[in-house]
Amino acid sequence: MRRRGRLWPRILLGLVVLTLVVAVGGYWYERPLLRTGTGYAAHNACALDVIARSPADADLPPNPLVPYLRFGAASDGYPVSVLGVLATQRAWPVDGFGCTLADERPSLGPATPISARGNPIAGQPLPAADPGLDAALARAFGDDLDPAGRERLGTRAVLVVRDGRIVAERYAPGFSAETPQLGWSMAKSVTSLLTGVLAAQGKVSLSDDRLRPEWTDERARITVEDLLRMRSGLNWDETYDLGTTITTMLYDRPDMASFVASQPLASPVGAAQQYSSGSTTLLCGVLRTKTGQGADLPRAELLAPLGLASAVWEADASGTPVCSSYLWATPRDWAAIGQFALTDGVWNGRRLLPEGWMRQTTTAITPAAAEDPNYAAGWWTNLTSTGSLAAPSLPRDAYWAAGHDGQLLYVVPSEKLVVVRLGFSPAADDIRTDQLVADVIAAR
Repeated sequence: MRRRGRLWPRILLGLVVLTLVVAVGGYWYERPLLRTGTGYAAHNACALDVIARSPADADLPPNPLVPYLRFGAASDGYPVSVLGVLATQRAWPVDGFGCTLADERPSLGPATPISARGNPIAGQPLPAADPGLDAALARAFGDDLDPAGRERLGTRAVLVVRDGRIVAERYAPGFSAETPQLGWSMAKSVTSLLTGVLAAQGKVSLSDDRLRPEWTDERARITVEDLLRMRSGLNWDETYDLGTTITTMLYDRPDMASFVASQPLASPVGAAQQYSSGSTTLLCGVLRTKTGQGADLPRAELLAPLGLASAVWEADASGTPVCSSYLWATPRDWAAIGQFALTDGVWNGRRLLPEGWMRQTTTAITPAAAEDPNYAAGWWTNLTSTGSLAAPSLPRDAYWAAGHDGQLLYVVPSEKLVVVRLGFSPAADDIRTDQLVADVIAAR
């Protein structure tokens, strides 16, 4: 009996140790997913406070992790953790560059000042009422829906520019013409414009290859155009899930471009098109190297010349702009970006893009193995590479920038039209944007 009595404490101790090992092992297995949640929440809390001036708990997508998130003090780098102790991430505010995820406050250098004086869209007066356009915007905001339906639709801003003039504009309660909103992947289309500006200056060419010194294998054949058209062949998984490349890049790597560059080839260069936020962020790493500029590159070369005074393009901890995802601007400044594209890069009488750049970068020439046959060089096109229309209700020449949760910027050259729709629509099945553009055209 004595031996048995001595044995039980050992068994209990063993069970406790085993439980701790399993718990610790489980945490480390789940840690990438937890860091995705805390990283997203930390960046969101910082950016909404610093850039958009909205509540820190807004715009968190439905996720079972959300109730367990704990938010710390802004003075401590906007920390967010699980239950106050696990997977802590911090997003630091940086003057001119929004917020950056990093263990310690990053230094990204000075930000180029931006004046709105050169922006012909930002200061225009409110448009006069127009029954047809007002009806189009009413449908886009879900005026025909009940309150729950309108909330699910999530429209926050719609702005219409025709022939360079704002002809319709509306905002949801709590939002205005002065509220910067995150475009998510609309930044990819703006990166295409940035690349064009640098091409006009002779600093980069679509055919440039040997983009990274460590690429001594087949990856050396990857060109700037391959990255723009997302046909590099680099291994990628855009799924927002445990340990995927996209969540690892955004929430667990201080140097995002180097992380993307470290990926092996999953297919021959140019043989397949696959949507990849990594391609665009890697491209901005390449542009940074070619120009010798850091986080300020987009401000100095594109945002300031266009007079986009509200625009904030955030960077990673290494100083590379997160060109796949993190550009904020007011709806009027998003519309100005569309107007710049519509004019093929002529702004205030000055050509900033190579002539024909927009025609070239909005022509889909995807390879046979294409995930998205209407993805061109940073823009989505209505005319697919197979000759069909992605949106039959819209003109053939329409193209657009599209971002997560319902961000859309349409350009229709044949109608001299730019349409911006911004919102938060993670639960909406149809955000009515194609219908919006069709209704605006019909209301002319």
